[in-house]
Amino acid sequence: MNLFRALLVAVLLAGCATLERPFSDHLESASMPARDCAAWFAALDEAVDRAGVRDAQETRIPGFPYLRVNRFLSAVKSRARSDAEMQAFALRLAALDYDARKAEIANLPQERIETLPAQVASGSRSEAVTRTRQCAHLLREVDVAQPEAREMLLARAEVPDDYSTALRVAGLYALTRYPFAAGVRELESEMRTAFAREPGASLPVVRYAPPPAQSRSREAIGRLLVASAANPLGLPEPEAQDLADLLAAYAPSFEVEIGGDYDRFGQLRWLRERKTPSVDAAEQVVYAHTSRTLYRGRALLQLVYTIWFPERPPREAGDILAGTLDGVVWRVTLAPDGEPLVYDTIHPCGCYHMFFPTPRAQVLPAPDEIEEWAFSPYQLPRVKDGERPVLRVATRTHYIERVSLVRGMDSVARYELGDYNELRSLRWAGGRSRSAFASDGLVSGTERPERLVYWPMGIQSAGAMRQWGRHATAFVGRRHFDDAHLFEQRFVFDLP
Repeated sequence: MNLFRALLVAVLLAGCATLERPFSDHLESASMPARDCAAWFAALDEAVDRAGVRDAQETRIPGFPYLRVNRFLSAVKSRARSDAEMQAFALRLAALDYDARKAEIANLPQERIETLPAQVASGSRSEAVTRTRQCAHLLREVDVAQPEAREMLLARAEVPDDYSTALRVAGLYALTRYPFAAGVRELESEMRTAFAREPGASLPVVRYAPPPAQSRSREAIGRLLVASAANPLGLPEPEAQDLADLLAAYAPSFEVEIGGDYDRFGQLRWLRERKTPSVDAAEQVVYAHTSRTLYRGRALLQLVYTIWFPERPPREAGDILAGTLDGVVWRVTLAPDGEPLVYDTIHPCGCYHMFFPTPRAQVLPAPDEIEEWAFSPYQLPRVKDGERPVLRVATRTHYIERVSLVRGMDSVARYELGDYNELRSLRWAGGRSRSAFASDGLVSGTERPERLVYWPMGIQSAGAMRQWGRHATAFVGRRHFDDAHLFEQRFVFDLP
């Protein structure tokens, strides 16, 4: 092990001029456990990068290979002032990295696992995960105890946006944004028209309801949310079973027009010899997870639901929006008392961002009339205890064309709730695993011809399906679906 570590350190120091402190210090530390753990992460990162299985959902932090950050945690890093707050902040960064590392290790080819240091000489992935967790704990404790390392961590815990300034400069964005903005306004007008008309009856429609949820009163949910935020950072973090109950309780129903197999959503699977995941419509699965947003210093819990369709078929020859895979992402932002404040939606490409506010969310005016701000084709009434939304999904385009509220058992057709994290490591050929997403956060094979037209707006491969955390949602302006300030910049909330 000593020979391996020495060789690895020499290679890293010679070939990586950008190696950051404090990680570079750990590689040469007088503490053998710290040196061994630094060598472990260096070897693991090399194996992951050589195999091309890097997970892109969160952002790695230079000099801290055992931590990752998302936009929300980056936005609350100023709260990490005391020792307890700093420990809590670093622990959450470590949890993000741990989830990503589990997926990356699961997706490594066996021959890469076998090249890792002697601690996992048996080639066991579970041992590799255990070693990763142990080393992350050790290095985190060392770094958080040092003021200089803490300052480095807080300074670097940033997430770059998903827009390319270089593309915008090359595409003369300052000028080209005007015709693109006109196209956006035309699409918004079409969507308003769709919401204003009665749904058509020419195609069969299937309504899919969520699984039964444990009955909890709105008052009980409010108490749960408040209690779950009793931590040093003030973040609502329900326990696993409570969270599962909340995801089921607030899940929407989907009312889908069926014009062909392309309108049948389901579970994502890898099929042999396919470069893109396939949708198994025999298993109706909605992938759920949580996010958070900030409003005037308060952290609010959000519940996110994603469905996948096999494709968006062309409406006519030369349809630049058509391609493999499509979907709908639906999100509810909860007040601390458990009442929904606002819903919003995109497709997994980041496209077609729409907001559906309740009377407790008043839209603020856009700072720039040309910027895509908070398009809302319909306002919902206040959502009563026990009510949930029904989303009318159009055939072929999978646009949401109506949102209404329903109470009780509204359909015998039911879907299952799946964990969105499952998509980071799906079973593949020969007992192996593979992420639905490539190392750039895109779903390979879902490229659209529209990317050849929309590149001046600065979005990489516009129209391609994307992993959570990689959703730029505006062609004109800059807007990210997971921006922690997205709602407080656009709405005034009525909070208790």
